[in-house]
Amino acid sequence: MKRAKRALRGPLEGEASLRDRLRAITHLLAGNVVTSIIGLAAFALTARALGPSDYGILALCFTYTKAIERLVNFQSWQPLIKFGAEAQQSGQKTELRALFKFGLMLDVASAWAAWMLAIVLVLACGPLVGISSAMTNLVMFYCSVLPFQISGMPTAALRLHGNFLSIAYGEVISSLFRLGLCVTGFLIGGDLFTFILIWMAAQIANAIVLVMFSIVTLNREGLLAGLWKAPIIGIKARFPNIWRFAWSANLSLTIRSSAHDLDTLIVGFFAEPASAGLYQIAKRIGRIGQQAGVQVQAVLYPDLARSWAAGTSIDFRKSALEMRSILLGFGAILIVGLYLTITPVLRWTAGPAFVGAAPLVVVQAVAVAISLLGIVTRTALLAMGRDRDVLRSVLFSVVGFYVTAFSLIPAIGAMGANVAHIVLATIWVLSMTIAYRRDPPASA
Repeated sequence: MKRAKRALRGPLEGEASLRDRLRAITHLLAGNVVTSIIGLAAFALTARALGPSDYGILALCFTYTKAIERLVNFQSWQPLIKFGAEAQQSGQKTELRALFKFGLMLDVASAWAAWMLAIVLVLACGPLVGISSAMTNLVMFYCSVLPFQISGMPTAALRLHGNFLSIAYGEVISSLFRLGLCVTGFLIGGDLFTFILIWMAAQIANAIVLVMFSIVTLNREGLLAGLWKAPIIGIKARFPNIWRFAWSANLSLTIRSSAHDLDTLIVGFFAEPASAGLYQIAKRIGRIGQQAGVQVQAVLYPDLARSWAAGTSIDFRKSALEMRSILLGFGAILIVGLYLTITPVLRWTAGPAFVGAAPLVVVQAVAVAISLLGIVTRTALLAMGRDRDVLRSVLFSVVGFYVTAFSLIPAIGAMGANVAHIVLATIWVLSMTIAYRRDPPASA
């Protein structure tokens, strides 16, 4: 009888875990869908108010600061979740406090380093990244958002403790704030500088909301008290390989993000601001589907890290396979849906001047659908501590991206960047899949 109960408990617990995971993903996706719809409305108002040329300048300001943030930001949530899951599994609250303090210090240092580097680079070599001398002052002003971008530790705190509602609906609050500002700017006939102020205010507000929600979560879990006094000296000895993992995982994400953040600048350099504006809108719409992978990773990474720490390799493999199958179906639906609807959507939202972005959106959606297949594999490799395999896959794929981008963009314009993203996604997925299957999780 006991043996039968144990045999039955495994599948039932697995189904409950899947239900809980899907419920969390559903909340995140619902929040993201609402955020995306609100975001599209804000983009549409901005595009209609500014037109393709000025909107392209705003896109370059936003893209430049985002690129610098991704390049310098330490992405502390990756090591915090990996090693925090182990501390959480053994109930070591003191070690958890030390990890969160460690991550917060990394966040603050990298945010200020990003701001200083952004100013130096735009002054020294702005034209090399598509920023003309006439745009320099605007870009430098927009860089003022960078010191506020402290997101690694707050993200880890919320994900590790399953507070996905705050993540989902915190973004909705920030998006509503942005939309309200854009409506105001549109009604008063705001110019380019007005909308630069609007997008800066919205970006800063989003960062503040995330930090506030993480503080509430840490306080609820009894981790806020004593956080500032938590000892971080000797953290390398207490968490072996934390620095190697942090550098490797961060470097892989930074290198891969460079392709997603510098692509608009490359298009602007070889074409003109209007082309960069069309490409930015296409990428923004086409990559809405990317958020499905982001949300799956947000929920799955802590679960896989805990499974790996506990030695439950069967649950580990099953969870990875379930999520990979779900994302495969979602990617197919994304491509078909955008192919059928994108032209009228662009005409009704951004306006007839932006209908030319429709083919770019569809091709971008193909790249996104391919990359969704790699999200789960990357998450599994990180949970296993296989950060070096992730780094190698990123290096191969990003080289493929830049070779393709610099070969095709001068010849066929913005479409060349979309083709380069397909090349990047294909190489990334294949190389990680080979690494995962070469040494699949058999035991922890």
